[in-house]
Amino acid sequence: MLLFVGLGNPGERYAGNRHNIGFMAVQAIAKQHRIAPWRRKFQGVAGEGTIGAEKVLLLLPDTFMNESGRAVAEAAHFYKLEAGSVVVFHDEAELAPGKVRVKKGGGNAGHNGLRSITEHIGNDYHRVRLGIGHPGSKDRMESYVLQDFAKSERPWVEALCGIVADNVALLIEGKDSTFQNKVHLAMSAQGFGGTEPDDTKGEE
Repeated sequence: MLLFVGLGNPGERYAGNRHNIGFMAVQAIAKQHRIAPWRRKFQGVAGEGTIGAEKVLLLLPDTFMNESGRAVAEAAHFYKLEAGSVVVFHDEAELAPGKVRVKKGGGNAGHNGLRSITEHIGNDYHRVRLGIGHPGSKDRMESYVLQDFAKSERPWVEALCGIVADNVALLIEGKDSTFQNKVHLAMSAQGFGGTEPDDTKGEE
């Protein structure tokens, strides 16, 4: 089993925030792969299903971003999952809007949700970094991520989440570079972001 975690803040007030693109991506995965219903558990809402041949648990923590690790740890411990079986979808200001990078481990780059998860389960989980762009100044970061996506941004956000959902089976198969390339090529084909495929060769 794999645990897919979307990061964000709970409640209608935050639903459209840039910080909540992780929630949006995991909700798109649930819709695309017909994983339902969502049930209240593990200090959040969770849905269990199958993608390809793999069982997956989707989790949206209700703990607010800076306490996300509590919910992730509870779910991981219940299913006796190691950190390597956890995949976290989150906003990434260091990537251009619509760009995606996948990595295992590494630094948290000031992201409070990642910091909390690392404190609870260690650092060896996978991160799907969803680019939201940078406000230009660190001083503006908090207000930037807690703002809703602008109306003009919503088409690429919806496209990105849908494309991630379409290709998520590649992540399950461990084909991270292929997943990145497929997402970027599909985004480019839809006219978003002028994205380019990665230089790294996909593991077909």
